Amino acid sequence: MASNSMTKEMLVNATAPLDDLAIATDLLMSAKAGVRNYAVALTETATPGVRRTLKAQMQKAIDLHEKIANYMIENEMYHAYNIDEQVEHDLQKADMALELAKSKS
Repeated sequence: MASNSMTKEMLVNATAPLDDLAIATDLLMSAKAGVRNYAVALTETATPGVRRTLKAQMQKAIDLHEKIANYMIENEMYHAYNIDEQVEHDLQKADMALELAKSKS
């Protein structure tokens, strides 16, 4: 085994953050989609009561998105304010995923 290759134990330990990252990212994307869906629905309705309800629900979806994004930022899963850090983070996770795939083949 090459000295720069990851051992199976290292890969197992490395996948836990990937799992957390995958879950948080999926939740963030779902929250973002929810905001978009409420925005579209708002533009399609003319009933004042329905519009009020949709606006309230959209605000809750925006608040949820903010909470998830803040969680990811605080846990260094998402580097929203530093693109270089985000790119490096993404490359590291991609390398881990590739190593994991190699170890399973």
